[in-house]
Amino acid sequence: MFDFIIKGKESRARTGILKTPHGEIQTPVFMPVGTKGTVKAMTPENLTSINTEIILANTYHLMLRPGEKLIKKMGGIHKWINWDKPILTDSGGFQIFSLKDITKLTEEGAEFKSYLDGSKHFITPEKAIKIQTDIGADIIMAFDECTHGNSSKSYAKEAIERTHRWALRCKKEHQELAKTRKKPQALFPIIQGVIYDDLRIESAKFMSDLNLPGIAIGGLSVGESKEQMYHTLEIINPYLPENKPRYLMGVGTPEDLLEAIDRGIDMFDCVLPTRLGRHGSFFDSTGRHAITNKKFARDANPPDGKCTCYTCKNFSRSYLRHLFTENEILGMHLLTLHNLHFLINLTQETRKHISKGIFRKFKKDFFKHYKIKNDKSV
Repeated sequence: MFDFIIKGKESRARTGILKTPHGEIQTPVFMPVGTKGTVKAMTPENLTSINTEIILANTYHLMLRPGEKLIKKMGGIHKWINWDKPILTDSGGFQIFSLKDITKLTEEGAEFKSYLDGSKHFITPEKAIKIQTDIGADIIMAFDECTHGNSSKSYAKEAIERTHRWALRCKKEHQELAKTRKKPQALFPIIQGVIYDDLRIESAKFMSDLNLPGIAIGGLSVGESKEQMYHTLEIINPYLPENKPRYLMGVGTPEDLLEAIDRGIDMFDCVLPTRLGRHGSFFDSTGRHAITNKKFARDANPPDGKCTCYTCKNFSRSYLRHLFTENEILGMHLLTLHNLHFLINLTQETRKHISKGIFRKFKKDFFKHYKIKNDKSV
């Protein structure tokens, strides 16, 4: 069911098709993030209109509210949110280990406080898999310990060894639940190791040997430099299974997509395009811009003259600036739609150029015009 067929290659860049119970996914692919069961400011129809092939939902948030049991009772996440295409859920590990809610970490699992009411919850690898099974996504993630980019090597080693043991438990639980599951689910393990080459390689080898339908790379874009992230992708590449999709978690700037695709990555997700859209920033072929800049007050051009999304076909930068200066929610909707379209279209273009064997030229031409924004502001 979860066959991955590589359709074209140029050096390490690949284009392919991943088959799931809810349809095929063409790769490279960008996955909009629907943290709480909704991609913020978007309807399913909006997402379909910009050629979204798969979305992501967050296990941590959904288990806390409304709870996986309710979602299961409502027919599973696809029916509940009215999305008939593929869905991926993360395991909740990133949120548990990054939001400083964790109160206890043992070999058995992790205890954390709910950000909603302070109640305590204990998640084991087995429970993380069971929760995701009840939610009902097509692709689910193993429970991992996500360490910060500045973690010491000694702690990073301890963490990946625990993550490896947890991955084995996740695989076992996943196989056990498959006996009663109505539809197949693909489990992806997550490579960790911070910025330490030997630990990353060790983790890549271990997770690849699990022989699961795909493989994820976590713990990047969490404090390390872009150069360190790109280096990590390069050094683990030889140890990744050629015939499995590779998912780089939480990465989604245009420049990072192109650099990672050039290093053999197939799948991406990030909250950046929706977050930027809600805060009045948008992408075009020259970079990232703040719509509230005074220079846009009398600008009759669309956000991106080369874009075919609903926003760019119907509205000017001047009008969009007015919406944001007046705090009108329509502005958030329109820029979010555009930003998602920009990244999804970018991955579509990479597929075309990889298939033609001219991806490197496409990438070079893109960076001739696109100015990278290095600060962390929205």
